[in-house]
Amino acid sequence: MGQMNRRTVRDLRRGNRSTLLRQLYFQGPVSRQELGTLTGLSSGSVSNVVGELLADGLVEEAGSVESDGGRPRTLLRVAPGSGHLIGVDVGETHVRVELFDLTLTELARWEHPLTPGGLELEPEPVVGHILTGLDAVVAKSGAEPGKVIGVGVGVPGVVEQGDEALVHGPTAGRDAVPLERLLRTGTELPLFIDNGATAQGQAEMWFGAGRGADNAVIALIGSGVGAAIVTAGMPYRGATSSAGEWGHTVVQVGGRACRCGAVGCLEAYVGAQAVLDRYGRRAGGVYGGAEEDAAAAGAGAGVGAAAGVGACLGAGEDQQAAFAAIVGAAGTEARAREVLEETAAYLGAGIADLINLFNPERIILGGWAGLLLGGRMLPRIRAATAAYALHRPYAQTEIGLAELGPDAVALGAATLPLAHFLATGRAR
Repeated sequence: MGQMNRRTVRDLRRGNRSTLLRQLYFQGPVSRQELGTLTGLSSGSVSNVVGELLADGLVEEAGSVESDGGRPRTLLRVAPGSGHLIGVDVGETHVRVELFDLTLTELARWEHPLTPGGLELEPEPVVGHILTGLDAVVAKSGAEPGKVIGVGVGVPGVVEQGDEALVHGPTAGRDAVPLERLLRTGTELPLFIDNGATAQGQAEMWFGAGRGADNAVIALIGSGVGAAIVTAGMPYRGATSSAGEWGHTVVQVGGRACRCGAVGCLEAYVGAQAVLDRYGRRAGGVYGGAEEDAAAAGAGAGVGAAAGVGACLGAGEDQQAAFAAIVGAAGTEARAREVLEETAAYLGAGIADLINLFNPERIILGGWAGLLLGGRMLPRIRAATAAYALHRPYAQTEIGLAELGPDAVALGAATLPLAHFLATGRAR
């Protein structure tokens, strides 16, 4: 019985430590008195736990404020330099590694471009790039490896969590890649692996357009299409962590072929490569066909936006530049305008499905292609959504743009070890 009581007290203290640390992280700087009000903990519990956090160097004083009729109150905050976080974005066109302090201020970055469809997308080369990037950002920042709280890795596909993280990538034809085990051969840093959309969605909920919402969907569009679904403040993962594969919901029976092997998927209509292919010019992707190239040529695609897209691709620039050229020309070039209007209609239908299924407070449109498209077509996307969604839930849903920028997957990945830190109250 005594052992059980000691274990219960230890668990209680650990819980109090996590509770206070979360409040200091998201609400700080705050005083001890404010911490008591925010958490409901007694002044004695607050004082004891804050003393531990100060002694461990995880919390520091941050000035003081006047109090009514008494001594000034000391403000406290999480110490930015008490630990470091690393976020890794494994995309279809790059591997990006970023190192942050504990308040997610970027201190170092490393990036390696990938050729879509090339051999570098195989698991072993990708692992090699990640490990090289880890060494590079630690060296560049001067961070002590022992102060790195963890490495978050955001990847495309389904991440199966268990004794080790396995990555299933149906669009790349890979199944059960033991990414965690492969990385373990080259680093001893704590690893946290998850779907990139889920990781970026967590960052938007904590620091971006999702703040203050308990039920939201962060819809991300880039080369692929995915979504992070948040219900009651928690990510919805489904029975085997594959929830959120929004890009592979069907919007057209018997429609365009998708990289996943099915037909009619949303990604085959609104993904960046699909938009380029429907426009009539290829950018190294797998969609499209000769009939679309012919249709584009017949629509006068040799001038205007087509010339801009062709110039981008001819100069060896990436998919993003080609996509941006189409978006930029939509005001003057009929073919570009037609394709974007059609894309907005399909996207509206896909967002309507999210509203009808999950009844969120907010739909947040992000990803580099989503932000480019939403920046120009958001009113049209909202109108298309209204045409397909049930009236009442649509009227209760805000549809807006993500706030953390087009390349926030690495930042989102860094929130994976940050969440562990806040839950446990310990850096390592």
